Amino acid sequence: MSSASTVLRQFGPMVYLPTILFALGEGAVIPLIPVLAASMGADVAFAALVASALVIGQLCGNLPAGWAVGKIGERYTMVIAGVIAIVAGLGMVFAPSLGVLAASVFLLGICAAAFGLARHAFMTTRVPVAFRARSLSLLGGSFRLGIFIGPFVAAGLLQLFGSESAAIWFFLGCLVVMVVLVLFGPDPEKMIPPVPSTTHERYLEDSGEAVSGSIPTIERLGIFQTMWRQRAVLGRLGLAAASLSAVRSARQVVLPLWGLSLGLDASTIALVVGVSGAIDFALFYASGQVMDRFGRLWAAMPAMVLMGAGFLALSLTHDVDAAVLWFGMFAAVLGVGNGLSSGILLTLGADVAPKREPAAFLGSWRTLTDAGGAIAPLLVSAITAVAALPFAAAAMGVVGLVGALGFLRWIPQFVPRERPESGDDSSEGEQE
Repeated sequence: MSSASTVLRQFGPMVYLPTILFALGEGAVIPLIPVLAASMGADVAFAALVASALVIGQLCGNLPAGWAVGKIGERYTMVIAGVIAIVAGLGMVFAPSLGVLAASVFLLGICAAAFGLARHAFMTTRVPVAFRARSLSLLGGSFRLGIFIGPFVAAGLLQLFGSESAAIWFFLGCLVVMVVLVLFGPDPEKMIPPVPSTTHERYLEDSGEAVSGSIPTIERLGIFQTMWRQRAVLGRLGLAAASLSAVRSARQVVLPLWGLSLGLDASTIALVVGVSGAIDFALFYASGQVMDRFGRLWAAMPAMVLMGAGFLALSLTHDVDAAVLWFGMFAAVLGVGNGLSSGILLTLGADVAPKREPAAFLGSWRTLTDAGGAIAPLLVSAITAVAALPFAAAAMGVVGLVGALGFLRWIPQFVPRERPESGDDSSEGEQE
């Protein structure tokens, strides 16, 4: 069987490149959504509401995306999502009112959910379990690369053209190239057949439990039937995964607010957040290596403990001497924790997806984890309004540590450690 490096090279042009293109354009547009809303007369609160339409769209789009992938397959779901995203981008450029702008951003969120789920489902079915985590960490890293570089591209376009619409036209160009690549390039669904189940997966299939392993993308049950049948894993491991998503999302909100509360200027805050993001991005592949070599728990636990403890420690430093130094240090700690968590949600979702209806399950899984990420900023805002920002940081630290306990309890139950079998590719994956 092919080695990890061979399979990952096969995935590069038709899996990772479309992901980078979509994320690059999206990353250029996201920071400008509040600016576009403000330029059309929105106040700060309404501009934030328009920006949040993207997250709401992702939440609403996961379940229908699971249905679409199960019915028409990953490739055509991506093409349709890309075409609708082009319509959404044009709506953002020519929006005559704030309502149309918000609707376009919401539609873009739905398309982002469909695109992400299609890639997730494809990798779930095609990647052998021996190097599944590495491949999905690379998928997450491809997305992070686009989101990381996108704002710099937007800044350059703003300097060059002086208009926010230039970044949207750049996004539209990325979408067109992505759609053409997916539609007319080699079909990876035909080039790379689904891999067979492992012994452990066949055992779980016979016993009727949630399974770990590569699975066909044919939906046999409805969305809600699948959610009910898989309620045990969604309600246990899924909630732990949602806590990870919440802590990740809180980091993006708390760090800028913390800098503002210390009286730092925008450039200093951007520098601290940027360094934290760079550390995060630099470590994305390390998570996959750890998960494939030592097991999922060995990546999930350090990541959650680092972020939980980092938030708790940060909450104690607001009024001490050298508060700015502590801010920079714990921002780096949170970046390390977030980087070590790269690909965990994708990998765990693929591990526990049921063999017969992966797309429907992954739609539910991603809805749950996205909900955790959407609730966290609201929780931070509410606690800060009622008490103070350090209390909000401490609360997110508690969420992180409780989530770590959830992973400790539920990962061994739902994702048993795979052992190499004679003649199985997993032995090669363990040695690489």
